[in-house]
Formats: sequence, structure tokens, C-alpha cells
Amino acid sequence: MGMIRGELTFPGDKSISHRALMLAALCRGTSDIRNLSTGSDIQSTTDCLKACGIYINNAYAADAAGRPVMVRGGPFQNPKTELNCGNSGTSARLLMGMLAGQGLKAAFRGDFSLSRRPMNRVLDPLRQMGLKAESKNGYLPINIYNSTLKGINYRPPAASAQVKSALLLAALGARGKTTILEPVPTRNHTELMLKELGAEIQMDRGEISLLPLEGKLADFEINIPGDPSSAAFFAAAALIIPGSEIILKNVLANPTRSGFFVQLEKMGAKIEWLDKWQAGAEWTGNLKITAGALRSVQIDKNQIPQLIDELPILAVLATQAQGTTIIKGAEELRLKESDRLRGICSNLARLGAEIEEHENGFIIQGPTPLKGAAIETFGDHRLAMAFTVAGLICSEPVKLDNSSCVDISYPGFFSALKGVMN
Repeated sequence: MGMIRGELTFPGDKSISHRALMLAALCRGTSDIRNLSTGSDIQSTTDCLKACGIYINNAYAADAAGRPVMVRGGPFQNPKTELNCGNSGTSARLLMGMLAGQGLKAAFRGDFSLSRRPMNRVLDPLRQMGLKAESKNGYLPINIYNSTLKGINYRPPAASAQVKSALLLAALGARGKTTILEPVPTRNHTELMLKELGAEIQMDRGEISLLPLEGKLADFEINIPGDPSSAAFFAAAALIIPGSEIILKNVLANPTRSGFFVQLEKMGAKIEWLDKWQAGAEWTGNLKITAGALRSVQIDKNQIPQLIDELPILAVLATQAQGTTIIKGAEELRLKESDRLRGICSNLARLGAEIEEHENGFIIQGPTPLKGAAIETFGDHRLAMAFTVAGLICSEPVKLDNSSCVDISYPGFFSALKGVMN
């Protein structure tokens, strides 16, 4: 078994990439976006915006050449074709809010996985704002119709950054103020970017209030920090392989996204932020990870939103930690690209982990040696990457039934991992 050594940079954060494209479409001029995520989810957002009349240059080609991706703001037009959101729940939910606020008529569809993810969590409050829409019992395909929206006061029944962001994007084109009361803090990239661009938004202890735009947002330049959810897999690999040490460069350090690294510190992991700096509205930093012994943690529903995407790889780490790791309040994982709770538990059991599945989480006893097995990814990129990392410490090979699904968020994952194996 080789060690993990070296330095890595990562494609831009996926959440910020979606929002940068959408907000650039609302600007008065041309915005420049550097280090845009290379995942296929971002291509879905790009294609949908283009279908609505927004000019975006060839995103992947520009980024590969080190040039910025250029987005020319509006005007929007009713798309003449269906908006195919692929596997991207962020594309579907946020664009639904944004296009509703612009008074557009559009038809949304997605792949098999996305078509099984609930959309009423966004449609219900948008209908309260005045949106006319039809759905397939709360699932895709969904049609929205030209509507005039009004601001509302809304408390989401569950913590969701996608619901919050969809309503804020809709509110930009609504009449009157919109106020959202968050039950638990969720990733706040939309609010930070709106404030940075001059929108009339106020944030105070979970209460977010936004007034509609009187004109266009100011165009902007942004260099998107590296995706911490992608960096998490390499941090985990370095922690569980003896003798490993890696530096993860230019990683997003937003407090609403750093829950995974907070939990690593509680597990006794050797992690160190070498430095941090602010780039625009977001904090970024360089992170050093060194292999070492881990201990178990207990995580409840109030902590879940800050590490929702990293729970699969956290579960892998828990199999190598001393003690009993308990995860509660994670039922949202059953509504992601796959039923991630089932995927985590069934696959770790195949590898020989001592894991007990619950309706809203799981319990893992560690440490336990892992063996090889055939892994069912359910087409889920996070599961595919998590069990690739698990395979680094297995006694026999781990075989994924679908490795190409990693392209959803990180097409260069396997080559990057190979590059730091020594």
C-alpha cells in the first residue's frame, strides 16, 4: 500500500459555480468566472441558461486554457426546448426559482435519478409567491408558466440551502420583500454573493430578507475557490494511510461548508490550516493533512447541513476510528442522487465494517479491517469516490459497478488520486 504525498488544487466549488453562472445571467454586463467546476452538473446549468438566451462562452475550453468563462447578462427568453437538468438537483431547483422570478415559461426534466427527487419543497413556496406550475405529483417533469410573483415570509420545514436559494433567486423578480427563516444554518453562498453584488439583502440570526432588484446586478469577476467536498476524499485518504501527508491548496473555507473538517478535528485528525485569505465574499485557505489515529464522533441533525455531502467519506473514516460513531438526523441523505444512507450502509457491510443502518442515520463500531468487494454505486458520484478511497486500505480489490458517475462533480478524480499515490 502506497502513501499519499504531495500538493493538490481542485476544480471550483460546485455550489458556488452554479450560483456564479446564474447570478452572472442577471447582471448588466459581462462577468468573468475563473476556476469554474468541471463537473457535468455545472454543464447542465450552463446548457439551461443558454437555452434561455444567455450567452456563455465554451466553459470547459476556456477554463482548460486558463481563460475566464464569460457570461453576458440577459435578456432572458422563454426556452424553446425542455431544460434538461441531467442529474443536478441544484440546477433544477435554483433555476426553477430564478426563471419563475423572471416571469418565464419553461419545462424542466432530468435523468432517472433526478426524476425521483422531491420538488414540492421548492414548488410549494413558489406557488405561495404566485407561480403557476404543473408537476408529476411533485416530481419532474415540471412545467412553469409566465407568472407575476410577490414576496412572502417563509420558514422551510427542513433545512435546505437549495430551497432557500431558489426562493431568494425568485425574490429578485418578485413584488415586495421576501423573508426566509432558517431552522438550521445552511450553506450561504447565495446570500454572500447577492450582498457582494449590491442586492438589498439582510441576514440576522437565521432571518434573511431580500428586496427585489430595481435594475440589474453589477457584473463581476470571480476566481472560485476549490471544492471542499472534493478535497474531503483526499483528506480522508491521507488520514487513513500510514505515513501520508498532503497539502490541499486554495480550498473553500466557508464556515457553513467546513463541517467535515470540524469533525475531523474532533476525531483527533492531524489537520492544519496553513493560511486563510478572503477572496471576494468567501474565505479560502491551504490545508495540511497528516496520517494519524482517529477516534469516534457523534453527529446530530444540527450539524448535518454543514457536512451533508461528506457523510459517505466520513463513514469510511469511522470504520478506522476507535470507538462508536453515531450519525443521527441525516434522513435527507435518502433524497440525494441515491438513497445514500442505504448505499453507505450496504456497501460498508460488504467490506466487513460493523455498521448498523437506521432510518435517519447509522452507527459504526471501529476500528475494523476492510476487505474487498463489488460496490454498488447507485450512480452516485459521492459513493463512488468514497468507496474508491476505502479500497486503498482493503485487503482485496474494490470494484465499482459505475466509475463514470464521478464526472457529475469531479471528472479528474481518478487521475488526481493516482498523482498523489507514492
